[in-house]
Amino acid sequence: MKVLYKAHIATFGAAINVAAGAVSKVAVIQVKRGIGDVIWHLPFIQAIAAVSPGRQVTFLAPPSSCAEELLAAEPAVAETIYFEHSGSELQRGLNLLRLVALLRWQRFAKVWILDRTIRPALAALLAGIPQRIGLGLGAQRLFITNSGIDRGHFHDQPVEWLTALMAAMNVPLASTEPNLHLPPQTLAAIAEKFRGAPRPWIALGIGASHPDKDWPDTHWAEFLAGLRQRICGTAFLVGGSMNRGRAEKFIALSSGARVVNACDLALPDAAALLRHADLFIGPSSAPMNLALAGGTEAFGLFGSTPVLRYSKRIHAIVPPGGSAPDGMARISPAQALEEIAPYLAREKARM
Repeated sequence: MKVLYKAHIATFGAAINVAAGAVSKVAVIQVKRGIGDVIWHLPFIQAIAAVSPGRQVTFLAPPSSCAEELLAAEPAVAETIYFEHSGSELQRGLNLLRLVALLRWQRFAKVWILDRTIRPALAALLAGIPQRIGLGLGAQRLFITNSGIDRGHFHDQPVEWLTALMAAMNVPLASTEPNLHLPPQTLAAIAEKFRGAPRPWIALGIGASHPDKDWPDTHWAEFLAGLRQRICGTAFLVGGSMNRGRAEKFIALSSGARVVNACDLALPDAAALLRHADLFIGPSSAPMNLALAGGTEAFGLFGSTPVLRYSKRIHAIVPPGGSAPDGMARISPAQALEEIAPYLAREKARM
């Protein structure tokens, strides 16, 4: 009942915005649920907005993406609207009907579906949206109005799908490097909050969307102990409030350079801290993507997932033999410390 109530409120709010003429007539739908997913989609959202009326779009994403918080200062996004996409077959059917109603209320002239999934394209068709732009990989091709991208891209990474879509639609895409706009007051407040922390600032992203993507606790504790003996700056542990207790445990098991448990920071504040950081180390997760979106060099631990290729700032650390379900455990703290050593030396010299 709570989900139904939220859906009706969202639809009612959308209707008010249309009546006020406050919403862009171009929508971008992103169905993936993670914070990091919003980040790597950002260059494509910005590229689409640049060729849209008013140079803005309305962005639709699941609530778990925290897109409204992340994109509050993004000039390319006029508004963020949440919609539910997953669940049981019954829930998915109901969510499809809600999405149809929401899109119909918004009266978009064009919608971009940044995934190969079928239901958003079908919802756009049922809502009567005249231009429905999608990848067209698989059955989605039946519901879109463009030709889609070549089927040879089917097994590519999603960022490669969208790069191909921009090219097919003649939308200029300068780069796939994300640039997350943050409120200046947030950046200034975080700089002031940690003004006394010695440089360089090394951010560690603990936690991940799935346990298989995170380092074991023993690895984190050993890595932090080694890092604190090698730096003269400050290590910041970032990972959301659910990881605060883990962070405290890791800190208690080591000594040396200063450590700050930053897991309680609100999402915009964490993003600001990661932008201020000199280096990031952690698994492929929200903090890594946020660091990249702030222009911070990031050493990503890719033990169980393919290496992401959307940013030149990604420095992949992979286990011997390559990624596998048990790959994170096979990336040793010693290996990670060895791979980041040249960057630590560079930062030390720069200070």
